[in-house]
Amino acid sequence: MDQIEHKYVEVNGIKLHVAEIGKESSPAVVFLHGFPEIWYTWRHQMIGVANAGFRAIAPDFRGYGLSDHGVEPDKTSFSDMLYDTVAILDFLNISKVFVIGKDFGAFVAYAFALLYRERVLGVVTLGVPFIPPGPLVSHETLPEGFYISRFRDPGRAEADFSRFDAKTVVKNIYILFSGSEIPIASKNQEIMDLVESDTPLPSWFTEDDLTAYGNLYEKSGFRTSLKVPYRSLLDERYEFKIEDPKVEGRALLIMGEKDYLFKFPGVEDVINGAEMKKYVPNLEVIYVPDGSHFVQEQFPDEVNKLILVQTPKYKHHKSPIHLDNKSMKKYGREANWAIVYALWAIVEVNQIYYGRQCQLEVEAH
Repeated sequence: MDQIEHKYVEVNGIKLHVAEIGKESSPAVVFLHGFPEIWYTWRHQMIGVANAGFRAIAPDFRGYGLSDHGVEPDKTSFSDMLYDTVAILDFLNISKVFVIGKDFGAFVAYAFALLYRERVLGVVTLGVPFIPPGPLVSHETLPEGFYISRFRDPGRAEADFSRFDAKTVVKNIYILFSGSEIPIASKNQEIMDLVESDTPLPSWFTEDDLTAYGNLYEKSGFRTSLKVPYRSLLDERYEFKIEDPKVEGRALLIMGEKDYLFKFPGVEDVINGAEMKKYVPNLEVIYVPDGSHFVQEQFPDEVNKLILVQTPKYKHHKSPIHLDNKSMKKYGREANWAIVYALWAIVEVNQIYYGRQCQLEVEAH
């Protein structure tokens, strides 16, 4: 962790925090977080890709973590997150980049891929697939206590969260979102009340991790994070006005098999349906056994080495790949290479060499 550097860049009228590791001359990877995450959610992947010869960049979105809020936080939108990302890359003189997005960061990643096609070397998303054009209706069949409906209700989530410190709010959300069921409160219950005070953290999420998140959200609060994604999700989905929403390049979706997102009506149909192939024809889908919504933190090594040893299947398989626990036990590589493999596969397919042939060496331990 100490090797990750931190800097601030002033773009679009605000100061944004950027975590970075790797040589400036190396191919760049930008990591876009979701909620309740910040740059820290990518700590394992950043070190992994940097060790493989990439330059890893992970900003805190505006209003998150160490980044400033906009002048009018209540008007923050998905487009702000997109154009801030573009401005950061411009500031760092990065013309081409691999884009990796988690949760709502996947929406920003795909918008970037569609609007700045010439700058994108490949797209990897975790926890959220590409959403084809059309109404988002999955929430309409869920009860009133559905967590997104509650978070969208101005003032209600703020009152709910205000009963606790930031560390406890993050703890509760991590516990809820790492489960396999959609968080839904009863009529006279708030979302935070779904977690008992003595409920332990997930085994893969340490007290030090919680402290890191808590300190960052203590600084930023939750004002912007409730606006984007929750209060912008349905209202601003078409603000980019993309005429041809088709991602032509290689794309990878990593999903934990126990991600609660699968309980959203229609999600599996979206991932496996013909519409997905229409808009993302080169999409590969990999399911991770026992993986939660936070699969990149839960299985930082296992997920990555499995993708690496699945090289032949990943490069040519056109339907979702389910990685079983037997395979996880069979291979002994300890390197943190999940997304590393995906990136180098894209480099190979597109013959992108940045003036020199890139070589990936994987050491067995």
